[in-house]
Amino acid sequence: MGKTLFDKIWEKHVVRTIDGGPSVLYIDKHFIHEVTSPQAFAGLDKRGIRVLRPEQVVATADHNVPTIDQHLPIREELSRLQVDRLKKNCSEHGIELYGLGHPYQGIVHVIGPELGITQPGMTIVCGDSHTSTHGAFGNIAFGIGTSEVEMVLATQCLMQTRPKLMRINIDGTLNAGVVSKDIVLYILAKITASGATGYAVEFAGSAIRALSMEARMTICNMSIEMGARCGMIAPDETTIEYMKGRKFAPTGDAWIEKLKYWKELYSDKDVVFDKEIEIRAEEIEPMITYGTNPGMGVGVTGHVPNLSEIEEKEKPSFEKSLAYMGLQPGVNIRGKKVDYVFIGSCTNSRIEDLRMVASFVKGKHKANDVEVWVVPGSKQVEKQAIEEGIDKVFEAAGFMLRQPGCSACLGMNEDKIPAGKYCISTSNRNFEGRQGPNARTFLASPLTAALAAITGKVGDVREYYKNRELLIAGQEN
Repeated sequence: MGKTLFDKIWEKHVVRTIDGGPSVLYIDKHFIHEVTSPQAFAGLDKRGIRVLRPEQVVATADHNVPTIDQHLPIREELSRLQVDRLKKNCSEHGIELYGLGHPYQGIVHVIGPELGITQPGMTIVCGDSHTSTHGAFGNIAFGIGTSEVEMVLATQCLMQTRPKLMRINIDGTLNAGVVSKDIVLYILAKITASGATGYAVEFAGSAIRALSMEARMTICNMSIEMGARCGMIAPDETTIEYMKGRKFAPTGDAWIEKLKYWKELYSDKDVVFDKEIEIRAEEIEPMITYGTNPGMGVGVTGHVPNLSEIEEKEKPSFEKSLAYMGLQPGVNIRGKKVDYVFIGSCTNSRIEDLRMVASFVKGKHKANDVEVWVVPGSKQVEKQAIEEGIDKVFEAAGFMLRQPGCSACLGMNEDKIPAGKYCISTSNRNFEGRQGPNARTFLASPLTAALAAITGKVGDVREYYKNRELLIAGQEN
């Protein structure tokens, strides 16, 4: 019997397996940031241990950094202390740091791929749940806790139990206005936020193969939101073309040797997964969430479920979620007024996302009572956006292009949505208080977010492709 993509990478990286227990897994690349690393370094210092292989560790500041005036000292005390501690720890242990002011600084899951640090066939970890993003290149990539960060720093290995394997096949052609964020929100609505718990998920099918690398990263990024240990997509020519010429991508003979390995990274035809799910791309419409977990989503033409559509055991949490969101069962989300639009996060802050939004809003202006933040995922993305004139498009539309960081994705920095306000966000989580105390979040694609910015409300972006005159200015809203 053949092997899955996961099997091929897993088996290559197992140092040894404990009888009846977990495996010791070798880790190729370890990304760290300012939030989950301080305690890990403190643990090393307490034991008098050095980082075993600092050349395999890459650090950046992203979660707590401000996205305005990054040249000035950080105002929030805790954020400043964490960023300063990261600098000190990296300096003492010889770790490369892309801190504020560095041309490679940015969100950890954006800079890894764009710099060519992320390469197919790797095992990758980071003290951040959305490390699954790197699986878009055909990697086993997953988030770890602080004690595990310490373990990897000390040993370059990690104890892991092999998960079950699931494949989600999406075949067919996406409709106009439907993008990768809609695909993953559709999957989440279909299988729920716990539907892949205990599994490593491989995404496959013609609709997946037709996606760009940026789009694939969006899908793998949110595999964690369905409970998966990691998400993966087999590398192909699209992957190889993306890798060419990246700063840290192999060159010369090393490139040729790597290609041989990368081209072996696919699931063999005769493999059997523990579970398979089939989805037609044509079924997917622009999606939006209505509740307080990413699995609580519907198509924009749908409605919040009625109580009769909810299982009895789920009703208390469902009603609690709607109460937090200020919504009623059975109502349509379409037409719902929004106050803020956030375009950013490790899910949708790459140059492709910014281009998509800029193309959509060019020549238009945001609704007067909506505040729009566009936060690039890295200094490289910011630089490219300026070179392409995207910053001028946003300025003319009344959008604020900020500086790189996690920003309003998680409300851990200065960028918070005020209590009670509605934000349509391209980020990955809509938990209670995620974007700020009592902030209310609708998750959606960059296109759906751009439409809301112009009209001031949730709408169906597909109408734009039928009648471009529908999106004139939005000031009357």
